[in-house]
Formats: sequence, structure tokens, C-alpha cells
Amino acid sequence: MKNYGLSLLVFCSAVSAFATVSVSSPTNNSTVTGSVRYVAKASTSCAKGVAAMGIYTAPYVLAYKVNGATLNATLYLNANKTYFTVVQEWDKCGGSSATPVTLHVAGGGGGGTKVKTFSNLHQQGGWNGYGMLPPAYNICSNCRPKVTWSRQTGIKSPSLSGSSTRHDVGGTTQNADAFWNNKLIGDFSTQGLPDKNKTLIPSLHNFTYDVYFFGNNIASSQALEFDINQFFGGKSFIWGHECRIAGGHEWDVWDNVARHWHPTGIPCNPHNNAWNHLIIQVQRNSRNQLVFQSITLNGVKSQPNFVSSPTGTNWYGVTINYQQDGNKKQTPYSIWLDKLNFSYW
Repeated sequence: MKNYGLSLLVFCSAVSAFATVSVSSPTNNSTVTGSVRYVAKASTSCAKGVAAMGIYTAPYVLAYKVNGATLNATLYLNANKTYFTVVQEWDKCGGSSATPVTLHVAGGGGGGTKVKTFSNLHQQGGWNGYGMLPPAYNICSNCRPKVTWSRQTGIKSPSLSGSSTRHDVGGTTQNADAFWNNKLIGDFSTQGLPDKNKTLIPSLHNFTYDVYFFGNNIASSQALEFDINQFFGGKSFIWGHECRIAGGHEWDVWDNVARHWHPTGIPCNPHNNAWNHLIIQVQRNSRNQLVFQSITLNGVKSQPNFVSSPTGTNWYGVTINYQQDGNKKQTPYSIWLDKLNFSYW
């Protein structure tokens, strides 16, 4: 611990005399699983306020950073290891303060497997957009003006990172949808991971979709959909998650076998004119079942308690989707995404 204290002093190169970092989660010196949620807030005597907060998982390893005086993030740590983490704040006067948090990660949480993350996917290319028309909702690339959609990157306001992405849906057909897909691993990979030997994708069992979203007319959304998809060995695993807004303020998950949405009873009430933080965690268990583990919206974690089975496919890959559904008047609306990270192990 003495050596770690020296590292902490290095982190806090310009310590503020009247600054504090209060960490409410996790508890210092506690035993955790591989998924660890950090909740903290900072204060400072600097009249200009707190500029940013961050989490170090080791000396000089900044694993997460966010602007402002509050922090709410989930990190994925390897099993059977002790981490001397640090939660730090930086104020706008050039000062800094930090609080150490020692964690013991139990076995089985991460399976000893290194968690890998695609960061800021909202800023990247590889997204293909389509329209979807009722009643069949088949994907169509040329169905304007019945449904219109667009995607624009590099938006400075509203934004958390300084570069959000705006998604629009509209058109003349009631209850028409806009759909975007990104092929991350496997066939047509946009991330340089084609997995030609077909060994990576079958080894993956855990996935996390972590994103912030903002709407200035969010009540016009029939629903917002966030999907994680895995295809290999002739099997299709689709972890579909739909936040019904005008449709009833409830989370639904996708029943692969029955091919319909399954209501979870979990409320979904995202804030209008504010950033909403969504974390979805899913798993393919040892029996090749789809486990819908948790949905965390704005710090409230819920468990769908739903398990589904795969269906057939010829596709090979890991993909994610984002979708905006139009309401009964097809009122046009926009949603901004920021800090979209996808983790897999």
C-alpha cells in the first residue's frame, strides 16, 4: 500500500486543498465480480468548478473519464485479481483530488478472460441505415418518402464527448421505423475482425451495450430499440431490447423462438432534454441459451428474468443494432447517441 500511495501522489500532480471525491459504489476493500459499477461525485473550492472525473484501474491506466462533477460507469475487471483503483477529479483551476478504492475480483465474474471493448462506435463508420414499413417491417433501403431516416456524426451540441451522432426518423407512413446496423466481428467486419478461422465468435459468451442517448421530443418516439446479435454454427442469437415510450413506458425483450416482443414489466421512462445512460448486459450460457441479464437506465438496474433459445441462420458474425420507431402520426423526431461502447468476452 505504501508504494501505491506514491502512485496516487503521481496521479494528483496538482492537488486541490479543498477538493473531495466521494465514492458511493463500490465499497473500498470489497470483493466484486467482473462487472463493477462506480458511482461518485466531486466538489472543489475552485470557483470555476469541477472539469472532469475519471477512474484509474492501475497507475497511469485511465480506464474511464467523464466531464463534470458526477460519475456513473461500469467497468469490467479480470477475475482472481486485486485492483488498486483510483477515482479522481480535475478542477478548472488546475487542481486535482483522488480517492483510492481497492477491489478484489472473485473468480468466475470475468472467467479469467480479458474483456475487450469497441469504444465510441457512434462516431465511427460501418453503420448502414434502412427504413421499415408496417405491417411486415421488412428492411428496405429505398422506401422514401413513406419513411425517412438520416444519421449525422460530429454533433457538438447536445453532446457529452464533444462529438455525438444524430439519428432522425420521419415520413408519411404511420408507425414506420428507422434501423441502423453495424457488423463488428465476422462477415463484413467494420472493425478489422473477420474471424476467418471461425474461432473467436464461438468463444464469446458475454456482451455489454453501453450508450448515452438524448431526445428533445422523446415523447414522440413509439419505441427505441437496442440489439445485440451473435451468429455462428447455424444458430442466430438475437438479444433485442425495446424501450416502449409512446407505446407504454415499458421494456420488452425479443423472444427468438416465438418471434415477438416479450413484456418484462420493467418501466422505461427516459428523460426528455437530458442525457440518459443505458447499459444492457446479456449472456449466451453453457446450454446455448440467450440470457437477458440486466437493463440499467440512469443508474437503476433491473433484471428481465427472461431466457430464450436460438433460431437458425447462415450468417456468421457479431453485430449491434439501433432503431427508432415512429408513432401513430409518424411525428418526426431526433435522438442523439454518445459514448457508445460495446464490450465482449
